[in-house]
Amino acid sequence: QRTSFHRPQTLDFKNGYAFSRLPREGVGGETLFANQLSQDELDDLCTKGSTLTYGQVKRPAPSRFTPAFVAYDKKVLKFDAYFMEEVPISADEHYRIRQVGLYYYLEDDSMCIIEPKVKNSGLLQGKLMRRHRVPKNEHGDYYHWKDLNLGIDLRMYGRTYRLVNCDSFTKVFLESQGILVNPPEELVSDPYIEQRRTPVQKPIVPTGPDPFRQFLTYDTKVLRFYAIWDDTNCAFGDHHPCIIHYFLADDTVEVREVHKKNDGRDPFPVLMRRQRLPKIFGDKNKNFPSCVLEITDHEVQEWYSPKDFAIGKTVTLLGRTFLIYDCDKFTQDFYREKYGITDFQPVDVNKKPLEKAPQVVIPPYNGFGIPEDSLQNCLSLFPKPPRKDIIKMLENNLKVLRYQVALESPVPEDKNRRFILSYFLSDDTISIYEPPVKNSGIPGGKYLKRTKVTKPGSTPENPIYYEASDFTIGSTIEVFGHRFIITDADEYVLNYLERNAESFPAATVQSIRDHFLPRKVVVETASSGIPKKDLDDLIVEVQKELKLQAPFNTKQFHEAFHHFDREDSGFLDKARFLNICDRFNVPTSTILLKKV
Repeated sequence: QRTSFHRPQTLDFKNGYAFSRLPREGVGGETLFANQLSQDELDDLCTKGSTLTYGQVKRPAPSRFTPAFVAYDKKVLKFDAYFMEEVPISADEHYRIRQVGLYYYLEDDSMCIIEPKVKNSGLLQGKLMRRHRVPKNEHGDYYHWKDLNLGIDLRMYGRTYRLVNCDSFTKVFLESQGILVNPPEELVSDPYIEQRRTPVQKPIVPTGPDPFRQFLTYDTKVLRFYAIWDDTNCAFGDHHPCIIHYFLADDTVEVREVHKKNDGRDPFPVLMRRQRLPKIFGDKNKNFPSCVLEITDHEVQEWYSPKDFAIGKTVTLLGRTFLIYDCDKFTQDFYREKYGITDFQPVDVNKKPLEKAPQVVIPPYNGFGIPEDSLQNCLSLFPKPPRKDIIKMLENNLKVLRYQVALESPVPEDKNRRFILSYFLSDDTISIYEPPVKNSGIPGGKYLKRTKVTKPGSTPENPIYYEASDFTIGSTIEVFGHRFIITDADEYVLNYLERNAESFPAATVQSIRDHFLPRKVVVETASSGIPKKDLDDLIVEVQKELKLQAPFNTKQFHEAFHHFDREDSGFLDKARFLNICDRFNVPTSTILLKKV
């Protein structure tokens, strides 16, 4: 009744290595009990054959096979060796000894050569030969571990390696295989490296002064002086602030010019390059053209030294005179230790402030334009327009206060003249316009262009202009000798003053309110006397009757209303209204006319 006869798995891999293990189940998946059979009994079962005779035929168990890659896994023979490399391009060494390590891998008979890396050697070190089977001769044979021993030379790829030593594992392995290991040799070192390791004898210091002592002692030590170069004797000359650097290492001097922002000079900081500067010249032949040659020590009797520089002292360097007025802290310490100088009070070289020339007396105002605009001709050759308050112009743009004014004049014809005075809040200017009246003999139009108007009594040096708070009902405005009396204002003036009441005097706001109070009462009375629906019905009824009659001149009718409304209040009493309707023969019934 059994249907499965497969044998259990006994071969496996673990961590990359092959191994055999005991079966976990029997043939066909039967359950095996632990420690039921020993390994020998299992081996006997594997070799047992079926027989009809009594007893069993004993067969020897086969030997267990272990592959080479398992038997020699991670077993490496290591030899210390060296080879000699020629150096044809060096005068200090003719050959070089390079120490390497030779590794032989028993699992696949491969070899590799690795040279330990030496810091700053300048050589390509590390793995000199990759791991592979190395050919031994031209017949196709490869090196075997039987060919390796101490004290022999191996020729590989044109190089001869001398094996001098090996590790303990290599020695035990070779001896276990019946190979007699030669005695180790001493590892040869590189002669050039040994020469470099030999300590160099210090030269004997001469008893005389060392020429490099000054350089070694004062290297990177510089004296810094702050000086002024006075160049005012030349055309367009000036006082140039400079910094003088004295290098103690070689007694050279450098001069740098200190530039300021927008000083108008070329941005070249070095005024004199670093060089030794002569102080006193020796006797030289006048006929010899020495001006085009460099200065030598034979031509100079004395050079500049640190003792020639001090605060408050004047030095001449290559024809330029410098006044030293200060130095830094290191320079002070140097002079204090070497020369015993303790006074380092800086010299004041700041320019004295120039005396201001008396300002030109401004001539009196000539009456043309505004005083601020005329003053620009006295302040600049090319006058500029006076500055304006941009914020005020943006906030009050298109805001105009309009008033009705009457001209105060002894001429009888001027008593009935009415003007519109406009005050612009953006720049406090005033313009006056006269509405034209037919058959009055006066053309009307622009009476005063937009300009600022000064108050009477102000001086051209301190002009005082009219402001919005100066315009009240009944007040007098004097404009260039002409006197105007404010008689009325539009409703925008009242609304603006009430919105900005904190910016105007209470008297000005109250004056406008009192003026508009009667007009406001009339409006309220007219609007509250009759319902709006009845008023609309009355207007429709009047319009229907007017359309049925002959054409009616509405323009002349409106002009008559404006003519009788002398105060420009917008209202007429009942008698005047009926009088106007009677003059124009308004074609409506008497009952309807009385309703209107």
